[in-house]
Amino acid sequence: MPLAGAGDYRIAVVDPNRVVEQSPQYEAARDALQAEIEERERSLRGQQEQIAALQRQLEKDGPLMSESEIQRLQNDIRSRTRRLKYARDEFQEDFALRQNELRTKLGRQVQEVVVELAKENDIDLIISDGLVYSNPRIDISDLVIERLKEVFEKK
Repeated sequence: MPLAGAGDYRIAVVDPNRVVEQSPQYEAARDALQAEIEERERSLRGQQEQIAALQRQLEKDGPLMSESEIQRLQNDIRSRTRRLKYARDEFQEDFALRQNELRTKLGRQVQEVVVELAKENDIDLIISDGLVYSNPRIDISDLVIERLKEVFEKK
């Protein structure tokens, strides 16, 4: 057991970022999010291609079009461009929100597992962020990752 005694206290360290990033829960959620991102990116690319086609049409057919047709096409291009910008902004906000939700959810799971391991192994203090140095023998990150794998496999 990677623990160190400090007097009567048992101390361990955990790297929460490594634990989250190496957990199967994170990998599964990341893969699902990536699939969703790719689908939305395809949609945005399709909208961009439609705008480009309308711009090409305006350049090609503009000299043959009436002033009202040109105005209508320009308005359509501007409107689609605004909607595309809005959709991109919304996509970026959604992506950031989903990433934060994922990290928060996994952070809670990591916290629960760390507390379980601390109780099971009579650990008095577990330190995570802000470490300058820790001896690898007191790092319980691998134990936390293994427990998260067990939890993931039970689902």
